[in-house]
Amino acid sequence: MEINRIKEDIYAGVLGKMIGVYLGRPVEGWTYEKIQKYFGEIYYYKNHKTGAPLIVPDDDISGTFAFFRSLEDNGYDPELTAEAIGDTWLNYIIENQTILWWGGLARSTEHTAYLRLKNGIKAPKSGSVELNGRSMAEQIGSEIFIDTWALANPGNPERTARMAKAAASVSHGGVAIDAAVYLAVMESMAFEEKNIDALLDGAMEYVDNQEFKDLVQELRAQCAGTDDWHQVRRWIADNHGYEKYPGNCPMITNHLVVLMALLMGGDDFHKSCMIACSSGWDTDCNSGNVGCLNGIRLGLEGFQKGNDLRKAVADRMYIVTSDGGSCISDAVLETRKIVKAAAALNGEEVCLPGERMAFEYPGSVQGIIPYDKETEEQVLTRIENTFDSTGEYGCRLSYERLGAGVHASACVDTFVDLKPKGKDGTSYFDVLCSPTLYSGQTVTACVKAEDAQNPDFRFFIEYFNEEDELEVLKSPVFALERGENLLTWEVPDTEGHAIYRLGIVLTSQTCVDGSIILKTLDWSNVPVRYTMGRSMEMTPSLTPWTTKTSWLATFVSSADCYCPDYTTTFSISHSGHNGVVTTGTLDWDNYSVSSALTLGQQEAAGLVARAKGHRRYYGAVLTNGQAVIYRQKDGERITVASESFDFESGVDHIYNMKFTVNKDTLTLYVDGKAAVSGQDEAYTCGGAGFVVDYGAILADRFEIIRVKGE
Repeated sequence: MEINRIKEDIYAGVLGKMIGVYLGRPVEGWTYEKIQKYFGEIYYYKNHKTGAPLIVPDDDISGTFAFFRSLEDNGYDPELTAEAIGDTWLNYIIENQTILWWGGLARSTEHTAYLRLKNGIKAPKSGSVELNGRSMAEQIGSEIFIDTWALANPGNPERTARMAKAAASVSHGGVAIDAAVYLAVMESMAFEEKNIDALLDGAMEYVDNQEFKDLVQELRAQCAGTDDWHQVRRWIADNHGYEKYPGNCPMITNHLVVLMALLMGGDDFHKSCMIACSSGWDTDCNSGNVGCLNGIRLGLEGFQKGNDLRKAVADRMYIVTSDGGSCISDAVLETRKIVKAAAALNGEEVCLPGERMAFEYPGSVQGIIPYDKETEEQVLTRIENTFDSTGEYGCRLSYERLGAGVHASACVDTFVDLKPKGKDGTSYFDVLCSPTLYSGQTVTACVKAEDAQNPDFRFFIEYFNEEDELEVLKSPVFALERGENLLTWEVPDTEGHAIYRLGIVLTSQTCVDGSIILKTLDWSNVPVRYTMGRSMEMTPSLTPWTTKTSWLATFVSSADCYCPDYTTTFSISHSGHNGVVTTGTLDWDNYSVSSALTLGQQEAAGLVARAKGHRRYYGAVLTNGQAVIYRQKDGERITVASESFDFESGVDHIYNMKFTVNKDTLTLYVDGKAAVSGQDEAYTCGGAGFVVDYGAILADRFEIIRVKGE
């Protein structure tokens, strides 16, 4: 299929996945009877009634969009293997912290598969029935992560089936593979075929398991015999409830719910997700799969035939991985990655916006929401995409009676609020991420002002100060002229403290009604200069027992122990190989990272640059009498360059280290002198931080400086 022609349907599939998950998440783990008692049929979000936020970190979302990155990370190989996808798991997962339910070996299917991979057992054996038994291998997880493989292969069921099987087999086996392939193929075919029965028939050609085929036909017969989905649900419970299968979240029960919701919901997106959410069992997983397939099949128009499920979500999602700077994301950003992959697999050219926010799909707002402070003075009335009204994409901010003493303000999250969000007993997990915006970066906006009289415009940031309280810094005032205005602002120095939000505030001394259109909003490239001081400078109230601060949380750590050090800045300890701590984003390209490291009790330690995950980065370390620059690629360390260096292990010594990456030239400086330099072009961009093997280091201060001329 021509990818440019169906980009909007890919976006609708991404939206459908997110919306389905958010609908089902608040009642995940609830019994059918409890759902019926409290809510009946769930047509809208219930998070506000169960005690968790609407936008939450969720394995269904994180795993779906993280594991799919294996395509990009392996050059969009159409013959991508299960082993390569398994390596992607190890790169982006931080043990006991990200993506998976960490329920334990032989208790959680995905945790079990992760431990197999970690211990050197390659996929597909890592997820096999032979190794893990049916009770682990035939659970739902193979299906909940599968949608992106179909989205990247629109109208290509054969390649979808191959990739879906490879991806599912990392952690699952048996009938779980059949169900995952079956669903993914239906999603791929849905870009062209819109009839559910035709999709169910066509996808069967890619499944060999006759027992599975018979089960699907039996479910279809049950749905054909009644208009009451509750009746079909009772049949599933009586014949294929959880107690009929080994394990704690069996594939068969939940797969039948997905098919029931698709059949009984027909061409009604809202009804289909309602059935999946209201049936109990694994509600967010099932509704997410239903939402994705129907997003593809029904398109963006499908969201308009019931209540507004898009406004509250505002495209927002978290993808919680070791690539911390990519955690705060949205449906448009993830769609771009999928469209790029689909085009590469098809050998097509595709044009994608270069700005972070271009709002290039109908209804998209990319996380722009009303600013929730000083709400008594807030006169912002609406946030909407302009495509339906003007035929051009943009984010319109409308206001009424904007005059002296009031404001119209909107914002977008660039980090997370660190206060606990989930009520006890809910399935909420904390977000692990790095900011997307840093001091020393430049924010650029293209603003279209249509009215004869327009408001004044200011950027602002909301950041965590030295007491971890939110504080606001504003840009100078920009007077908007009629037409397009290109506005820029270099983000001021917050002294290393995390920027929580980027905002826009409109003001006027004369009372006006109207709107402005945000055509694009962007911030990118390495900060000109970004610094963090000692821990006591960052947090004057710090004690030797403080383990959490907002600035500490800007780094994502896969090291065993990572905390503030009372005398320097960071303390990092790791009992094995490759303890990595990083911050930054994937658009950091040419820069230097520096810190004063106390080395002595470790096998190797130093700095990290251009990290995309914690097993794909450049490292510059001192070890065994040498200064070494290496490329970490999955489980392999490839030496780029090494030189002798007078370094005595076991004797504490402070080294001022700076690692510069400039195009393909990589140089480690120690105490102001070049210790080793080499060339490598494998990695062009990514975050920065520290690495330690078998030991501990202290890191005094941290600095990022953009390489001049870039």
